[in-house]
Amino acid sequence: MSEKKIVTVNEVMSTKVMHIETTATVADAMKQMRDAGVSSLVVDRRDKHDEFGLVVVSDIAKEVIAPDRPPERVNVYEIMTKPVLSLPPEMNIRYAVRMLAQFGLSRALVVDEHRAPIGIVTLRDMVLRQAD
Repeated sequence: MSEKKIVTVNEVMSTKVMHIETTATVADAMKQMRDAGVSSLVVDRRDKHDEFGLVVVSDIAKEVIAPDRPPERVNVYEIMTKPVLSLPPEMNIRYAVRMLAQFGLSRALVVDEHRAPIGIVTLRDMVLRQAD
């Protein structure tokens, strides 16, 4: 009987983590996402006691574009998710998928032992990897 290989979050996460300040405008966020080819930005902590946030394309669509709000007059902090769900890199993707599904999320921040962001993992990445 062969043992099934465990796939960890670290093996499927994207290490392309882009940051933005809480006071940046949504227009700034949209430009940064477009230029970097990403669909989410980590919103920086104000200090070591604060938590990271996350702004995703779907947040912009739902909170800014659909209600016809001007992106240059809306700040990232108004539409971001905070605190963001964070996962350790060594977590089995099987449990990471369960956690994201339980909270109805599409992605999570991957953090090291010092709570510093080292990647982003998406349901898509984990589900497609599980099919291997």
